[in-house]
Amino acid sequence: MKAVVYHLATNAQEQSGFKDVELAQPEAKGRDLLIEVKAVSVNPVDYKVKNKLKQANQQDRVLGWDAAGIVKEVGSEVCLFKPGDEVWYAGDITRDGSNSEYQLVDERIVGHKPKTIRFEQAAALPLTGITAWELVFDSLALPKDEPLNVLVIGAAGGVGSILLQILKTLTKCHVIASFGREESKQWLLSLGADLTLNHRQNIQAQLNDNKIKAVDAIISLTHTQDYIEQYAEIIAPRGKIAFIDDPQNFNVMAFKPKSVSIHSEFMFTRPTYQTEDMQKHHDILNTLAELVDKKIIQSTAANHFGTINASNLSRAHELIESGKSVGKCVLSSF
Repeated sequence: MKAVVYHLATNAQEQSGFKDVELAQPEAKGRDLLIEVKAVSVNPVDYKVKNKLKQANQQDRVLGWDAAGIVKEVGSEVCLFKPGDEVWYAGDITRDGSNSEYQLVDERIVGHKPKTIRFEQAAALPLTGITAWELVFDSLALPKDEPLNVLVIGAAGGVGSILLQILKTLTKCHVIASFGREESKQWLLSLGADLTLNHRQNIQAQLNDNKIKAVDAIISLTHTQDYIEQYAEIIAPRGKIAFIDDPQNFNVMAFKPKSVSIHSEFMFTRPTYQTEDMQKHHDILNTLAELVDKKIIQSTAANHFGTINASNLSRAHELIESGKSVGKCVLSSF
């Protein structure tokens, strides 16, 4: 089967980068589905894994943890799907990714694809959708019927774009979304943000200008360590903070006087550790599919990079790593 691997150079004569390759087609066993990949999207986790290949003593890796496709074969223990089903999923970071013609994925972390959108549109949502859902309803456990002030930092990216929609359609929260560029501001307003702030400027001053004394919850999607001091000032007593990035320095004691609870979110925790509630990903994806089909949530696909190949993946990664992407970068099947 066709695939794209990221190759880590091991000597001066080689060059690291994406390579088009041929790999053996895997066989579905147990609870695995063999899925024909129809579209993928690119996420920051892709380049984080890419950058850790040397540390993992690994030279080649199939990346990609966001896809939509068609079930071709099922393992002997599969009970949720059958061949021919259209599906979407983020996958398992401990296994090969979706930048290949076929991929094995445990059925418990796969959902039925929305019926009303194309594969490319669907591929933009699983990883960010699950992350956003877990942030809102698992980590922060935000009530659906209280008008809480929720601040989202770095809201224009993939996670933020779906997070805003979930907050605005499934809760009564007043959503304050931050941006760094003017085009990002317009994107946030189109997704329903009640208020937008520039995170390159003093956040507390901007909240004060809008007569907001404190926020009940903060969802930090990027550069968390740069905002710790500001978060400590603007969070309400007994408030909640959740982050998805990897801050090198996090001064927990700054939040103790207000009894603030702090939560980390990593979407791959359930599949990585094979938790008892691992099938929650299946349930979340099916719920998101229903919301998409009811036009309550829209796809966040914003940049189409053509078909899956080494050149196009390189271009998509360049945009993601620049930090200037708005919405999701997607690619079609080979």
